[in-house]
Amino acid sequence: MPHEPRRFFAAQAWVDGAWARDVLLEVDTRGHWAAVHTGVPATARQGAHVLGGPVLPGLVNAHSHAFQRAIAGLTEQRGAQGDDFWSWRERMYAVALRISAAQLEAVATRLYTEMLAGGYTQVCEFHYLHNAPAGAPAADPLDMSMALVRAAQRSGIGLTLLPTLYMRAGFEAAGLREQQQRFAASPQRIEALLDALARACQDMPRLSLGVAIHSLRAADAHAIQKVVALADARHLPIHIHIAEQEQEVRDCLAHTGLRPMEWLLHNLPLHARWNLVHATHATSDELRGVARSGAHIVLCPSTEANLGDGIFDYPAYAAQGGAWSIGSDSHVSRAWMEELRLLEYSQRLQRRQRNIAAEWGASPSSAANLFEAALAGGVAASGQALAGIAVGQRADWLVLDAQAGALCGIPPEMALDAAVFSSPAAPLQAVYVAGQAVRTTPHAEDGFAQAMYDLWTT
Repeated sequence: MPHEPRRFFAAQAWVDGAWARDVLLEVDTRGHWAAVHTGVPATARQGAHVLGGPVLPGLVNAHSHAFQRAIAGLTEQRGAQGDDFWSWRERMYAVALRISAAQLEAVATRLYTEMLAGGYTQVCEFHYLHNAPAGAPAADPLDMSMALVRAAQRSGIGLTLLPTLYMRAGFEAAGLREQQQRFAASPQRIEALLDALARACQDMPRLSLGVAIHSLRAADAHAIQKVVALADARHLPIHIHIAEQEQEVRDCLAHTGLRPMEWLLHNLPLHARWNLVHATHATSDELRGVARSGAHIVLCPSTEANLGDGIFDYPAYAAQGGAWSIGSDSHVSRAWMEELRLLEYSQRLQRRQRNIAAEWGASPSSAANLFEAALAGGVAASGQALAGIAVGQRADWLVLDAQAGALCGIPPEMALDAAVFSSPAAPLQAVYVAGQAVRTTPHAEDGFAQAMYDLWTT
């Protein structure tokens, strides 16, 4: 239902890449910004709802596997044979094989509420749990997808659902391994899912669709090209895991003669709706090619650190003007302030310098440059009008708690710097999605605790 237009006043709001003072904000009946006025005198603010702290736009979480929230914190003990991404993946399969649609909805509802509390107002769900749990009867084709849709509706977050192409276990494999059968989806299945979801969700304005390709190892070139053509015909975002692991790079070289990023650049028409997730092991030439194509990279610093993936070459990409967004992936963190902080700190540790992101961008502030890049990149990732506090964009915003430890006593112009780099991160007073306040504390009845109990004790 459309809601009445409303007026809000913020003493301080992030507009056009900087803090503005005395900002009057008007939200239209669709939940988009109708007007943004800065430097507004007191006489013009009458009747507006006064927001209680500095106001920031909400950010897009550009990469999520919701079901992996069920293993956050549960893979931190080393096995007898060592531990790396590939051993973690085997543990991840344990929950992927078992989680039901009801359990997925409960886990995702809790996760999406946590994301809202962490400042995300839209999530891109890289969704490949298409089929029924191992040993269960065949699922309704939309069963698992609609569990995520319901979770987004219950929590209030915006959702970009990305049905994912997944056809084989590796470059040389003929098909999927037994523990990957839940993931099976051909180009025809992806098209059918998109059509069915478009019908089922046509009255949900905060929901949009895109497509994902799990990885180059998970599908052959013909299938990938078919899904890309499908997305291009419908002007949908395209997401793909790429060059996350060194083993993946070696396997791709052995099979194709090219590195993963090279293969993409040589074989597909990359453009601004492409979102390349991780790109951790990319050469400077590859990053230059991605930047020139207009495609975006999706960085997931907390997951990349947790899995031991490696450190993305941010300076090489930023020097080329490369576009990127931020994601929480496996959800060991659910707050964008932590992701941006870890992105910057990993670069500082590697280069033994400070304020790396301040070298590229319009501001001398690392936090401002990181935030602006993630904000812009979220539009390509989500396919939604979420470019910030500007007329025509969706009215998603966050109200910082100026009395919290990170911000108390901080000069107003340093609020974003302190929110990102002063620990603990500044909590939020309120979060709004499409002009409506949303809850940021979990519902006791969301079913998360019971779902976790059933997953791990039965």
